[in-house]
Amino acid sequence: MITAKRMKLIVALFVFLLSSTSIARADVISIGPGAFPPGTTPITFTGLADGTEVNGLSFGGILFSYSLGNGNVVIDGGPGITNNVNPPNIVSIGNPTGILTLTLSGPATLLGYGYAVLAVAPVANATTITLFNGVTNVGSLNYNGVLDPVFAGGFAGIQSTLPFDSVQITFSNGVPAFALDNILVATSVPEPATMLLLGAGLAGLAAKVRRRRKAIENENA
Repeated sequence: MITAKRMKLIVALFVFLLSSTSIARADVISIGPGAFPPGTTPITFTGLADGTEVNGLSFGGILFSYSLGNGNVVIDGGPGITNNVNPPNIVSIGNPTGILTLTLSGPATLLGYGYAVLAVAPVANATTITLFNGVTNVGSLNYNGVLDPVFAGGFAGIQSTLPFDSVQITFSNGVPAFALDNILVATSVPEPATMLLLGAGLAGLAAKVRRRRKAIENENA
């Protein structure tokens, strides 16, 4: 039979384990194209015909969906050639205020894309990236669009300390259209020093758990 004293010790151990395993926290930072590992190939939509529906499109290992349904986002020539967008690319032809979701084929820690919005002046918070691991929001960042060179846009890149498997992309409600191209997806490899620190932390946590279990056993011996 579990005594009240033993139950208190079990509860204390459970709380300790929860607090000890909550040391990992997702941080997200803005990155440029140079942060991706060598050999990372951008998804350029080459070979897709103009007018191809993007909602439900599976291409380059990514499933694309748009929250406002068909007829709003397609493959097209978009704004033409910019510093970060080249036809063919994703472009909005209907309501641009929906959420473009990218469901990845596997977990990643880095993602980026070139974009342009229909504005000939800089746009604050022109695009937003929100990362998810399953249904868990890993983090998000906003990006300001600068002239690139004619339309506002640029490169939006993000790196997370925790992996993600889907991405939601939105654009400013103040622009009538957007374009997106050259998607980069990768998983960063931790530095050796980081792996050593992680290993040391896990070893320390395991030692604490063993000591706490021994204390419970001795208490009830």
